[in-house]
Amino acid sequence: MSISPTFAHVVFQTAQIDEMRDWYCALLDAHVVYEGHGMSFLTFDDEHHRIALAHNPDLVRKPDNAACVNHVAYTFPDLDALLDRYLSLKANGIEPWKPVQHGVTTSLYYEDPDGNHVEMQVDNFTTADEATAYMEGAEYDADPIGVGYRPELMVEARRAGVACAELQTRSWALTTSPELPHPMAAE
Repeated sequence: MSISPTFAHVVFQTAQIDEMRDWYCALLDAHVVYEGHGMSFLTFDDEHHRIALAHNPDLVRKPDNAACVNHVAYTFPDLDALLDRYLSLKANGIEPWKPVQHGVTTSLYYEDPDGNHVEMQVDNFTTADEATAYMEGAEYDADPIGVGYRPELMVEARRAGVACAELQTRSWALTTSPELPHPMAAE
């Protein structure tokens, strides 16, 4: 019987170790576990480190057409926690690069100082089986990416008492933000 691994950490090479450290500490409410010898280790839970930064002053920002990891994602327990983090980050000058209602998740994409993308998300279904059923359905098959939405409108709706289940749908996003381009449209 094979045992599956558990995610441990991600390591980024960077020429901007201080900026990256500060950005990830703000984004993830993380703290520095160790720093020295050109490295910085960060965590936000009981793991000894979830993000490691390796300083290399000779690096340049990757071109947009480079082969690379597309993004790293972090999940929140519920929509309110995701929206609270959105507000906290916005107050600190960190704005999402692209909010996307995928249907299976409600997501906010951010870009770190080196141009790496980070997804902050909440699952829209209670179980993995429900999420899989949605991904096997017609709406997801027609557009697996999803639609853009305005997180500030979602915050306002939650404050007005709109249920999370209503907000965590593509139909809500389309109704409140119909003028937004498709998330995959060229910028």
